[in-house]
Amino acid sequence: MTLPFTLENETALITGGGSGLGLGVARCFCRAGARVILVGRREDVLAQACTELGERSAFAVQDVTNLEATESRFEALVSQHGPPTILVNNAGIHLKKPAVETRSDEFEAVLRTHLTAAQNLSRLVLPGMLERRHGNILFIASMASFMGVPRAIAYSAAKSATLGMVRTLAAEVSGEGVRVNAIAPGWIDTPMLERALDGDPERRAKILGRTPMDSFGQPDDIGWAAVYLCSSAARFVTGAVLPVDGGASIGF
Repeated sequence: MTLPFTLENETALITGGGSGLGLGVARCFCRAGARVILVGRREDVLAQACTELGERSAFAVQDVTNLEATESRFEALVSQHGPPTILVNNAGIHLKKPAVETRSDEFEAVLRTHLTAAQNLSRLVLPGMLERRHGNILFIASMASFMGVPRAIAYSAAKSATLGMVRTLAAEVSGEGVRVNAIAPGWIDTPMLERALDGDPERRAKILGRTPMDSFGQPDDIGWAAVYLCSSAARFVTGAVLPVDGGASIGF
C-alpha cells in the first residue's frame, strides 16, 4: 500500500450529497481521487455541488424513499457511470417534536428515509460488490445512536437502528470483500443542525457545553473520516462506528 489513503479508481454513490455532510464527503472523496455520483431530490442543489466538485462528479435527481423508482434509476446509473464501489447512505431528515406529539406517519417517514431507503440501496449495490469481492458501504449514524435526545424520538430510533444494520451487514458480507462501517457525527455546522437549533439557544449552549472541543464540527471533518474508512488504510476495519464529535460522546 504505497498510497493507503487514496480512493483512485473508486466510484462513490452518495445520497443526500448536494449539501451538508454529503457534500463534505463528496468533496473529500474527490480530493482523494474518487469519482462521485450525488443523489438527491433538488436538481439545483445537486448541479451547484457538481459545479464546485468539478469533472470527477455527476448527479442524479431521485427521491430514494421511492423504492421502485430508485431501483430503476440505479440500473441506469450503472449503465452510465459503471458500478459503484462505495455507497454512502447519508440521506436523512430531521423531525424536532415532543414524543407525545409525533404522529405515526411522521415517525414512519423518518424511518423510511434513514433506514428503508438505505437498506434498499445497500441491497442494490451488494451483488456487484460481492461479485468483484470489493466494496465499501458507509452509513451515517449520529450522537442519537448512543444517547437520548429530547424531541427527536423518530430520528433517535432511526439512528439507533442504523447501528444494527451496520453490524449485521458487516457480519454477513465482510468475508466476501465488502466492508460496512459507520460514522457517528457529533454536532456539525450544517443547514440541518441550524434547523434543529433554530430558536433554541439553550440547546445550542448545552451541546457546546458538553463538547470538550467547545465547537461545532465542519462537513469536511466527516469527509476525511469517510475517506479513511473507505480506503485501503482501513482494510481490516468493518462493523465499526467511528465517532467524529469533538469528544461529545465522552464529554461531561
